[in-house]
Amino acid sequence: MVASHLTLAVLWAGSLTLGAAAQSAQLAATPPMGWNSWNHFAEKVTDADVRAAADAMVATGMRDAGYVYVNVDDTWEGERDAAGNIRSNSRFPDMKALADYVHARGLKFGIYSSPGPKTCAGFEGSYGHEEQDARTYAAWGVDFLKYDLCGLRDVIGRQNLQDDRAKSSAMIREAYEKMHQALVRGGRPIVYSLCEYGADSVWEWGTAVGGNLWRTTDDISDSFRSMALIGFSQAGLERYAKPGHWNDPDMLEIGNGGMNADEYRTQMSLWAMLAAPLLAGNDLSRMDETTKSILMNKEVIAIDQDTLGVQGSRQGPLQVWVRPLANGAKAVALFNFVTDDVPQPITLRLKDVGYRGLVHARDLWEHKDLGMLKDSITVTPPKGGVVMLRLWQ
Repeated sequence: MVASHLTLAVLWAGSLTLGAAAQSAQLAATPPMGWNSWNHFAEKVTDADVRAAADAMVATGMRDAGYVYVNVDDTWEGERDAAGNIRSNSRFPDMKALADYVHARGLKFGIYSSPGPKTCAGFEGSYGHEEQDARTYAAWGVDFLKYDLCGLRDVIGRQNLQDDRAKSSAMIREAYEKMHQALVRGGRPIVYSLCEYGADSVWEWGTAVGGNLWRTTDDISDSFRSMALIGFSQAGLERYAKPGHWNDPDMLEIGNGGMNADEYRTQMSLWAMLAAPLLAGNDLSRMDETTKSILMNKEVIAIDQDTLGVQGSRQGPLQVWVRPLANGAKAVALFNFVTDDVPQPITLRLKDVGYRGLVHARDLWEHKDLGMLKDSITVTPPKGGVVMLRLWQ
C-alpha cells in the first residue's frame, strides 16, 4: 500500500510539473513587457505611485504598445496576521483594491517577495509561508511574481553553507521550486520571475523550477557602463531562451536621466536583440517626448516580441548582433560599444549574416527603408549609440 501511494504521488508531481511547463509557455510566449517600481521609486513607492503608473501606461499609449505588467517591487509588505497571512503596510492599504484598479485599465498586476525570511530591504519574506502567500497572491489577483534571492542568503549563512556550493545551490533551487509548486496549486496563472542575479548558472535550471524569466546579472544602474557591461555580457546565453522562458538582464533605465538619448536607444535595441523582458523603470507620469519615442518604438518592440523566440547572438566584432525572426527576416544591431569620441564606421558584409544577392533593409530608429543592399552596408553609430536594421529577401 505504501508503494502504491508513493507511485501515485510521483505521478501527481510529474503531471503538475508538465502542466506548469505548459502554463509557463502560455504565460510568457514572448518576453513580458511592463513597468517596475524599483528603479525610480525604490523603497518610497506608494499605492498612489502605482495607480499613477497604471494611468500613465494607458494615457501615453504604452499599454497599446505592449507594456501590460504593473509591478510593485520591495517594501509593500507589512506584518503577518495571527494565522500567518501576509498583510501590506500603510503605504499600500488594500492590495486587492490596487490590483482591481490595475486590471480595470486593461493591465496586469505584479508583486515582489523573497524565498528568505526577509526581503532585500528587510521586509517580510515568504520563507515558511510559501503556500499561504501563493494563495494570498491569487486572491488579490496577482499576475506576476518577482522572487528575490536576498533573504535566503542569510539562511544559507546561518547554516554555514556559504563554502559548500553543492548544498547552497540545492537549497536555492529547492526554494524556487517550492514557490513554483505553491503558485501552481494556487490556481491562478502567475508569471514567475526568478531574481537571483545569475547565481549558480540559473539559465541552466530556471526552466526546471518553473521560471518564466530569470535574472542573469547583478542589479543594473542608470549609467552607460553598467548597462553596457550587463547587456553585452549576455553573449553565449542565447540557447537557454525560448518562448515561456527568458534570460533577464534586469530592467530598463530609459528616462531616468543617467544616460543620453543615444545610450538609451542602445539599451532598448540591445534588450530587443536579447529577447529580454522590457520592464520600464522610470516615472511614467513625467516622460518627455524623447523617452516616449524610445520606449514606444513599435518597430524595435516588434523585434523583442518576435514569436520565433530566438535570442540574438554576437557575430564577429563585439558590436554586431544578429537575431533571426519568425518571418525569415533578420534583425541586425550595430553598436558603438566603446563610445569613441570620433565615432567609427562599421561595415556589415551581408554574407556574414547569411545573405546572398540583393537584400531589403529598413532602419528601425530612423523609420525609413534603405532600399536594396548588395554585398555590404557601412554605418556610423553615434557615440554610445546604435544603428538597428531589419533585413529580408
